[in-house]
Amino acid sequence: MKKKQQQPPAPPPQQQQQQHPGGGGAAEPWPHGVPLGGASPGPGGWKRRLPRLPLLRFSLRDYGFCMATLLVFCLGSLFYQLGGGPPRFLLDLRQYLGNSTYLDDHGPPPSKVLPFPSQVVYNRVGKCGSRTVVLLLRILSEKHGFNLVTSDIHNKTRLTKNEQMELIKNISTAEQPYLFTRHVHFLNFSRFGGDQPVYINIIRDPVNRFLSNYFFRRFGDWRGEQNHMIRTPSMRQEERYLDINECILENYPECSNPRLFYIIPYFCGQHPRCREPGEWALERAKLNVNENFLLVGILEELEDVLLLLERFLPHYFKGVLSIYKDPDRDMKESEKEEQKLQFYSTMCETCPGPVCGVMGLKQRSSLMLPSY
Repeated sequence: MKKKQQQPPAPPPQQQQQQHPGGGGAAEPWPHGVPLGGASPGPGGWKRRLPRLPLLRFSLRDYGFCMATLLVFCLGSLFYQLGGGPPRFLLDLRQYLGNSTYLDDHGPPPSKVLPFPSQVVYNRVGKCGSRTVVLLLRILSEKHGFNLVTSDIHNKTRLTKNEQMELIKNISTAEQPYLFTRHVHFLNFSRFGGDQPVYINIIRDPVNRFLSNYFFRRFGDWRGEQNHMIRTPSMRQEERYLDINECILENYPECSNPRLFYIIPYFCGQHPRCREPGEWALERAKLNVNENFLLVGILEELEDVLLLLERFLPHYFKGVLSIYKDPDRDMKESEKEEQKLQFYSTMCETCPGPVCGVMGLKQRSSLMLPSY
């Protein structure tokens, strides 16, 4: 009788090779190591177990790269805000990636709501309180955020056609809302295809304006003792100290009728006939005032004028009357000495005694006084 072949003993459970749940083939070791706890998954445990993903394993170099990218993004955002726009390298990157913009995906942003009117011109008449109003406008522009456009040209009121076109172009392209101010005769924007702005101005009794200018040219004002020497360097000493009564009564050129007609061209315009004293210039000035000027104030009633400006143009002049009465409250410390609000401040305007020639001036201003 043959002996029954003895089977080898079964290996202990710990040494058995683990089979793949799909069966059918050689056994494979655990691809990701032993499950947590060292025990094999029970029935259905293969569905619950999630393999580890190699992509979630970060090296120190990868971590440093992510932090550097974040730092670059933060710095770029900071430069964007401090510089008022994106840094150059972001613009280059945008051009490299393509021409698609925010507007392509989201449409144009809502348009800025502008006050009405958003274009104002103050073609200020000389020696009619204009320096006071400009100082007020500087404070108001910072307070209300409108664009105050000034000019360094003070003594060129008559312009050629090309100069008119250039000035109108510069004014029209300014950021709105703007208020432009300069000593210049009335400009007709519509003549050169521009939008006609709203005009404002302040005038003064023609005789008082002439007297103020007479002494201003000789002795300057509060801005400096040598101010008059800069403005009239060629004036001889005997002319500088010429008595105004003699100038009027002896009919010197400086005290003749054209000087008294000084205000009219600021409202008549740039036409050559506007500088000739006569009914034509006066009537044209009246027409322009009616059609283009929101307000023409009188210096002798300045507080009432400022109150009207505050009512008519609140987005420019709100609070102007309180600033006029107490300028130090809204003026910076560095400006209080430099930009004092001084009115009728020609240094020697009150120096002479009674002006005997005033009656003669009033007679020569017979054309100007009725319009005033």
